[in-house]
Order: sequence, then structure tokens, then C-alpha cells
Amino acid sequence: MAFSEFEIHRYSKAAEAYVETKRPPLHIRKELDIAFRLDDQSIEIYKIRPAFDNPEETMEHPVARATYVKLSNTWKIYWQRADLKWHGYEPDPVADSLEDALKIIDADEFGCFFG
Repeated sequence: MAFSEFEIHRYSKAAEAYVETKRPPLHIRKELDIAFRLDDQSIEIYKIRPAFDNPEETMEHPVARATYVKLSNTWKIYWQRADLKWHGYEPDPVADSLEDALKIIDADEFGCFFG
């Protein structure tokens, strides 16, 4: 089940505030930028870069995903490994709120998200 309009606004605002703290300076954003998207019950943070073989095209590289679990009212945190599959983030795979999930992603204790 997708987020309600109220939840979309609330979670977008939180994710946008977080992404703004991670974005590079304006003069670098053509070469590297950071964005987010809401997808069903998840918020995905990703990097945007020019394609290596065609700089006119852009590529997206997933960084982190937080998925809301309504049954337990928690957020599961994932990172994408080299196998291109999402894996639960250890040591903190679950957060009580999106804001807490974003704090865990920002701390990036093991360099899983932003290396």
C-alpha cells in the first residue's frame, strides 16, 4: 500500500532536508549529485553521475533505501552490495522513524552507503 498524501508530504520533506545536507556544491552537480525518490513504501537515496561512455546521459547509483513496515510501525534500512541486491544494514537494520533511519544512513558506520 502506497503512502497517503500527508505521509508523502511529510516523508518527502524529511528526505529532501537530508539530501540537501549531502549534495555537493552547485558547480560540481553536473558531475555528481544526490537525490531521492519515493517508491511505494520506500524512500531511495541515489547518486546521479554522467554515463562514462556518453557524458550527455546520466546514470543513477543507489545509495540507501528505507522501507516503511506498517505492521510494526518501523523503517527497515537497506544498502546495495556489489551483487546489486538490497541487503539489510547491520548493525542497525531497523529504525523507529524515517528521521532515525536517515541519521543511521548519515552516520554510515561501516562505509556502506557513501563509502
